[in-house]
Amino acid sequence: MKMQKDYREILNYLLIAFGSTALSIGMMCFLVPNKIATGGTVGFAIVLHYIISFPIGVLILLINIPLLLIGLKFLGKRFVIKTIVSIVLIALISDAITNFFNTPQLSQDPILATLYGGILIGAGLGFIFKGGGSAGGGSIIAKVLSIKYGHKPSTTLLIIDSIVIFLAAIVFSDIEIALWSLISIYISSRMIDLIIVGKQNSKVVHISSRKKLEPIALKINNQIGINGTIIKGTDLSQSENKDVLLIVVENRFLMEVKMIVRDYDSTAKFIVMEAKDLLAEK
Repeated sequence: MKMQKDYREILNYLLIAFGSTALSIGMMCFLVPNKIATGGTVGFAIVLHYIISFPIGVLILLINIPLLLIGLKFLGKRFVIKTIVSIVLIALISDAITNFFNTPQLSQDPILATLYGGILIGAGLGFIFKGGGSAGGGSIIAKVLSIKYGHKPSTTLLIIDSIVIFLAAIVFSDIEIALWSLISIYISSRMIDLIIVGKQNSKVVHISSRKKLEPIALKINNQIGINGTIIKGTDLSQSENKDVLLIVVENRFLMEVKMIVRDYDSTAKFIVMEAKDLLAEK
């Protein structure tokens, strides 16, 4: 058991190292040379770099030191240690790219720079999060405010990203730069979801009917091989029994399930939702 736990921790740190490298390459080879910012303290460091000409790695460290001290009080020690490792790696690799490779600009096209920079930064953050750490900055602020005041982390991160975009527009005196930055943040967020959650090929389907649901559940199971759960309940007035069949359906079987439900009861309610975080596959 201990060996398995140690192996998992080694894997977590490898993920953090890989993620930090990807993030640094995306930032230094695509976004920074084209003056395109990203979200959080990394984006703030890019903007600040063009104001005071400090190395970006140094700025990332300076911005995050006070935040880490605050985070140490409210967040777990393991999370803070992994975040420190991630921040130090990002700082070292970013400055190494500048000093030893003279910051190679892999694309001068803002579209390609935004696309590949966003993908690499999003993938990097995704692997860092998967390893149990963070890139510091916005993540720490969001977690602390959530614990202390109950603020939604997503709202805090949105405010921080909005401030960074606003600063980018002022510093670079170009609204288009700010718009490219916004697209970069969106691409990064999608990549984070893809790395952490994975590509979802399933939907959660809720089926409710005035008829008994056992026959339809049996038919779906026999024809497609899907198991589900029947939840017993009533309508809001509590005057009529109304059960709900809950199943997880692969996208390729969705229309077939819909046809089975329609043939059984054309008035049945058929609600489809994204299956965001499945711990086990069928």
